[in-house]
Amino acid sequence: MSPKPATRPDHYSYAVYKDPSTAETFDARRFGGPIGEIVAASQARVLLDMVGEIHGRTVLDVGTGTGRAALLLAAAGAKVTGVDASEEMLAIARQRAARESIELPFLAGDGHALEFPDRSFDTVVSLRVLMHTPDWRRFVAELCRVADRQIVIDYPAMSSAAAVESCTRRVTHMLGSRTEPYSVFTTGAVSREFLSHGFAIRAEHRQFVLPIALHKVIGSPRFTQSIEQTFERAGLLRLLGSPVTILLERCAS
Repeated sequence: MSPKPATRPDHYSYAVYKDPSTAETFDARRFGGPIGEIVAASQARVLLDMVGEIHGRTVLDVGTGTGRAALLLAAAGAKVTGVDASEEMLAIARQRAARESIELPFLAGDGHALEFPDRSFDTVVSLRVLMHTPDWRRFVAELCRVADRQIVIDYPAMSSAAAVESCTRRVTHMLGSRTEPYSVFTTGAVSREFLSHGFAIRAEHRQFVLPIALHKVIGSPRFTQSIEQTFERAGLLRLLGSPVTILLERCAS
């Protein structure tokens, strides 16, 4: 399967993730070190909790990247297909699958124009992707079109410190810096968009109050767990936590 033309081929997300060096270092940069391990373990736990009993179900992982979520769900017994616009990222995913002796198709494709029939997957998953899409509403519409039962997706919250980082990145990107000026979202906006396509939020999880980048600079799992537990007890995680992972289910027709 060759991907359909990108909605905006000049958008940073297509160029950045087609860089072989980005693909090769992606997992180490995002999930390396003690804090990266906490992030990865939390993401895996939340995903498995939200999808529930997955054995035998069909799953599409949109923006699969290096295949972390796809391989996790396949190991749990799901029939998974991974899709990504970057062949370089897919090459890493295929290498990981071979090392783990897991067979699943990793296909080239654009999340804005998925080449699958309506409601062709029980579950659709897309992690750390919405924030980078050039047309997020079109992207949401495609997820809803191909999902039969449920969708799991995440995004950085506008009410969190991610909003400041996003703004800073946008400015530096406009000045010529090679960065990723991602978007932030309110739960209300995301909820309304999915609801317009027949999906409603059924569960929500917020990860950290402090930025992940700050936790990585400090580099102390004890500090991270202690301060974030304190924030949660104070009710700040519910208000300011990010990224936000949500489970959506198709509304009864």
